[in-house]
Amino acid sequence: MANHSAIAPLTAIALILLAAAAHSQDLEPRAYSNTPVGLNFLVAGYGYADGKIAFDPALPIDNAQFHSNAEILAFARSLDAWGDSAKFDVTALYSSLSAHALVSGQPQERNISGFQDPRFRFSVNLYGAPALSPKEFAGYQQDLIVGASLSVTPPLGQYDDTKFLNLGNHRWTFKPELGISKAWGQWTVDILPSATFYTDNTNFYFGHTFAQAPLYAVQGHLIYSFKSSVWVALDGTCFTGNRTTVDGLRGNNLQQNTRAGMTVALPVNRYNSVKINVSTGTSTRTGNTFNAVGFVWQYRWGAGF
Repeated sequence: MANHSAIAPLTAIALILLAAAAHSQDLEPRAYSNTPVGLNFLVAGYGYADGKIAFDPALPIDNAQFHSNAEILAFARSLDAWGDSAKFDVTALYSSLSAHALVSGQPQERNISGFQDPRFRFSVNLYGAPALSPKEFAGYQQDLIVGASLSVTPPLGQYDDTKFLNLGNHRWTFKPELGISKAWGQWTVDILPSATFYTDNTNFYFGHTFAQAPLYAVQGHLIYSFKSSVWVALDGTCFTGNRTTVDGLRGNNLQQNTRAGMTVALPVNRYNSVKINVSTGTSTRTGNTFNAVGFVWQYRWGAGF
């Protein structure tokens, strides 16, 4: 069985690379905007990321780099939740990940592809966005919206306990989030604080127990909507936490990172639209500093459209 000195650096690699391959929705403007009840959304997309990984200088890891490709498929439906607008969505990702680093002077490389853990999310707007029919929605104007959501990620992705690096995490993840969105004419500001909690992976690398502290994050978006229905957002996020523990041995890998990006949404016709987003790391203590680009096509139907 591997000892802790071997597990510590490679655990850090697994943790941070999985974060780099995470869902493209990490910077998601207009997540709490109101929509007519009964509207369905089918989303398909592609994301690419590449970058470097920063570690605690005490760890014998140098020149750690990665790149990943992800295909995304999602479905969402708008709902009436006790008179307030709500939404349920499910997201599936198929990813390919390649990483290499020097560990104690020896080159290490891993290439992997398969399904990540899916995500299920329920969100509800608690104030400022009532559940409306398409006819009622035609006269709706946003002012202040306050909402909340819960994302749940079950352990259904590809996992092999004989490997340090996996696309599935073999544990449950729960992410409660608060959404605050304020509109001033064609401008909108979104603020989204959240916390992510993890159950333990009790079958990590031949039966070890892998635990991870919560991740605390805040997203911010400045959005401008054109009369043509095109909108552009400047995106930013900062997060801290995710320190890991293996069999009770705590790692010195607290993450304190910030990212910035831009999203552009372009309507094609009444039913179709495309969205393009780019982002980059702006600061990091430990963790990933990477560039990412994504393309998403969205088809909507129902609710009388």
